[in-house]
Amino acid sequence: MADALRSPDQPPAPILRSDYRAPDWQVSEIALDFDLDPARTVVRAKLHVTRNGDHDRPLRLDGDGLQPLSVGIDGVAGSNDRWRMDGDALVVDLDGKAHVVETEVAIAPERNTQLMGLYASGGNLCTQCEAEGFRRITFFPDRPDVLARYSVRMTADKARFPVLLANGDPIAHGDLEDGCHWAEWHDPFPKPSYLFALVAGDLVANRATFVTASGREVQLAIWVREKDLAKTDHALDALKTSMAWDERVYGREYDLDVFNIVAVDDFNFGAMENKGLNIFNSRYILADPDTATDHDYDAIAAVVAHEYFHNWSGNRVTCRDWFQLSLKEGFTVFRDQGFSADQGSAAVKRIEDVRSLRAAQFPEDAGPLAHPIRPDSYLEISNFYTATIYNKGAEVVRMLHTILGPQRFRAGTDLYFDRFDGTAATCEDFVASMEEANGVDLAQFRRWYSQAGTPRVTATLEHEPGGGTATLHLAQAVPPTPGQPHKLPMVLPLKLRLFGGNTGRPLGDEQLVLLSDAEATLRFEAVTERPVLSINRGFSAPVIVDTNRTPADLAFLSGHDDDPFARYEAMQQLMLDTLVASVASGRGDHGAVVDAVRETLRNPELDRAFVAEAVLLPSDNFIGDQLPIVDPDAIFRAREALRRDIGRALERDWRQAYEDTRNGAFEYSPEAKGKRRLKTVALGYLAASGAPDIGELAFAQFEQADNMTDRQGALMTLVNGPWDQRVAALDIFYNRYRDNPLVLDKWFSTQALSTRDDTPERVEELAGHRDFTLANPNRARALVGAFGVNQRAFHAADGRGYRFFAQQLIALDRLNPQTAAKMMPPLGRWRRFDPARQQAMRAALEQILASPGLSKDMLEQVSKSLAG
Repeated sequence: MADALRSPDQPPAPILRSDYRAPDWQVSEIALDFDLDPARTVVRAKLHVTRNGDHDRPLRLDGDGLQPLSVGIDGVAGSNDRWRMDGDALVVDLDGKAHVVETEVAIAPERNTQLMGLYASGGNLCTQCEAEGFRRITFFPDRPDVLARYSVRMTADKARFPVLLANGDPIAHGDLEDGCHWAEWHDPFPKPSYLFALVAGDLVANRATFVTASGREVQLAIWVREKDLAKTDHALDALKTSMAWDERVYGREYDLDVFNIVAVDDFNFGAMENKGLNIFNSRYILADPDTATDHDYDAIAAVVAHEYFHNWSGNRVTCRDWFQLSLKEGFTVFRDQGFSADQGSAAVKRIEDVRSLRAAQFPEDAGPLAHPIRPDSYLEISNFYTATIYNKGAEVVRMLHTILGPQRFRAGTDLYFDRFDGTAATCEDFVASMEEANGVDLAQFRRWYSQAGTPRVTATLEHEPGGGTATLHLAQAVPPTPGQPHKLPMVLPLKLRLFGGNTGRPLGDEQLVLLSDAEATLRFEAVTERPVLSINRGFSAPVIVDTNRTPADLAFLSGHDDDPFARYEAMQQLMLDTLVASVASGRGDHGAVVDAVRETLRNPELDRAFVAEAVLLPSDNFIGDQLPIVDPDAIFRAREALRRDIGRALERDWRQAYEDTRNGAFEYSPEAKGKRRLKTVALGYLAASGAPDIGELAFAQFEQADNMTDRQGALMTLVNGPWDQRVAALDIFYNRYRDNPLVLDKWFSTQALSTRDDTPERVEELAGHRDFTLANPNRARALVGAFGVNQRAFHAADGRGYRFFAQQLIALDRLNPQTAAKMMPPLGRWRRFDPARQQAMRAALEQILASPGLSKDMLEQVSKSLAG
C-alpha cells in the first residue's frame, strides 16, 4: 500500500502541541484476529470503548489505506446508518458511555513499500507501528495516550509461516485441517497502539533463560532465518547483560514470561521496542568476526540494550503525545550510553557519543530544521525522530544526572517510574519527579525542553604573572533559530579545573559550576603558577566553548589533563584551530599538532583505543561547521596536508604502532578492539604520508585479515587512494560477500564515502548496479545516505552530486517517504555554502518540491529548508 501522496499546492495543516486535547474515547481492551496472507490479510478487531468525559462527540478511528469490509456495534453487524468514512478515518455515532465496536478490513502486506503497518520482508510478515503505523492495520484511535490490553489470534499457512509471534505471552496454539495453524497471544499490560507487534515467518530461535532479581524465570529467544542463527550469540549475550544491568542500576525488572526479538532485513529504523516482541533491523542483531566490525558489535549491544530499556522508559511509562517523544527516547539513549560505558572504556564511549552529537545534532541545531527536544508543531511526526530528540535529549538527561548526582538522580527515576507506571506521561512529569524527589527547583532548567539551538560559552581566564589570584569570566549566548529569534539564558553545568602551566599539577579540585546567568565571574585564590583552564570536562554540557587558551595551552592539556575527554578535546581543538587557520590562509604551521600527536602516541600509559580517537583529525564536515562559508575543496586540501605532515613526520611511530597491533587472533574485548582501532588509524596516516609500500601493506592486511574490522579498514585505505590494488580488493570483497546483504552494504558505503576525485561518477554507476535497490532502507542509506555526508564528493563544484541526490530522493519518496525524508538534511544546509553551490542546492530542493505527489514527510523537510 502506497502512502497517500499530497500536492505541495495543498499543504496539510500543522499539528500543534498547544492544541492537545485528551482523547474523546478510551479503549480498555482490543481483540485482534488476523487471517494472514501477503496478498490479502483480513483483520477483525473488537474494541471495548468508553466515552472520556462529558461530551457527545462520535468515536473517530484512524485508518490509512484500509479496505473496510464490515462494521458492527454492540453485537449488531451491518450498522451502516451509524458509521461513515471521513477520508481514511472511520466515524461511528454512539450514545451512552460504553460500547463494543467490531470492524473487519482487508490489507495487502506485499504491496506495502512504506514499511509501516503490516508488510512483507524476505518471505516473512512483520509490523512497524511507531509512530502512526497501526492505522494501516486496523481502525483505531492511533495516538499514544490511548492504552489498551491486547489479545491477538493469528491464522496462517503453517508451511509458509510456521512461527506466529505477537506481544505479551503465548496463550494457546493449534493446527487446522486445511494446512493452516493458529496461535493466540495476550499482553496483560496496557499499551498504546504504536507498541503493537506481530511476526509470521519461517524462523528459528537462539534461546536462553534469564532469572530476574526476584526469581522469575524469563524465556528469551532471538528469531532469525536458519542460515543466520550462528550470528545471534552476541545479541543474546547483550540482552542478558542489559537485563541484569537495568536491575542493578535502575531497579527495573522484566515483567513478562517471554522476551522475543525478531531480525528483519527491511526496516526503516534500527529497532523497535514493541512490548515483549522487539523487531530489529538485522544489522543490529547479526554478527560474527568475518562479517561484522567492532563498531557493529558495539552497536548491536547498544541497540539491544536500548530497546530492552524501553520496557520501562517508553512502554510501562509511555509518552502522552508525540511532542513528548524525547521523554522516552532521550532518556533511553542516556540509559543505553551508560550501559555501553560500563561494558568497556567509558572515556572512549563518551568521545564517540559527543562526536555523534557534533556530527548530526549540532548542524541540525544550526540549520533550518532546528527544533527543541520538545517541539511545538509538526506536519509529519516521523520527521522528528532526529538527533535533537535522541542525542540532545540524552544530553539534557545527563545534565540532570550531573547536577543531582547519581543517588539523587536514581531517587528521581524511581519516583517517576512508580508514579507514572501504566500511564502516558510528559516531559514535565519527568522533570517534576526529579524536583519532588530531591527538593530542588528546576524551573529554569526546563528551558532545555523549549529552546532550540546550541548554547555558546565564552570562557576567558586572566592571571597576573606573579599574582596569586586567577579570574575566569564566563558568558553564554543561545543563537536564534527558526521561530525563536530571542533566547533566555540556560542552566549550564560546567565541570572545570585549573592546572599549573609549569608543573602540570592540578591547582585545586574539579568544580561543578552552574552557569545560569548571561555572565558570571569566578575567582581562584592561591594560584602559584600560570594556570591553564580545563573546562566542560566530560562534556558536562552540550555547548560550544570558546576560550582564550593558546595553542601551547591546548598542547599542554593534551598531554597533562587528568580528564580523558578534556584531554581528547584539547587535542581536537588544537587540530581544529590549525585546520581553520589553514583553510583561511592556504597554508599552516603544523608543528604543534605533530608534537602533540607524537607525545600521545608514545605515551605507554594511555589506552590504545583512547590514543586512536585522540589522534584522529576532525572530519571535513566538522571543520566546515566552524567556518562562516563552507569551502569543501579548501577544507579537503588543508586536512590532507595536515594528515600528510603527521604521517611523514611520525612515520616510524606509525609503523611501530601498526606492528604492535598486528599479532593475535580475533577476540572481542576492550583491549583487542583498541589495538584494531589504532591499527586502522596508523594505516591511514601511513597512507597519507605517501610511503610507496602502502598499497602492498594494505592489500596484504585485506587478504590476511581474520576479522571484518581489519579487512574493512584495509579496504577503506585502498578505496581512498591511488593504488592499483584498490580495484582488486573491491572485486574480491564483492565476490566474497555478494550473498550477504549487510556486508554488501559496506561495499556500497565504503565507495560512497571515498575521498577520491572520481567518487561522484562512481556513486552514479553504483546506483545502476544490479545489487542496488531503493526498496531496502539499508541499501538506500548505504549508498545515497553515505554519499550525502561525504562533504567533498557531495559538494562537487559542478553540482552533479546535488542533482543525483535529488533524483534518488524523489524516487525513494514514492516508495518509502519516511526513509527519504531522513536523508534530505544535507541539502537543507545550502545557506552555508558559496553562491554557486547555494544556487545548485536550492535548485535541487526546488526540483524535489515540484515533484508530483510529494509525500507529507518530504514536503515538510524541503519547505522548512527553503524557508529557513
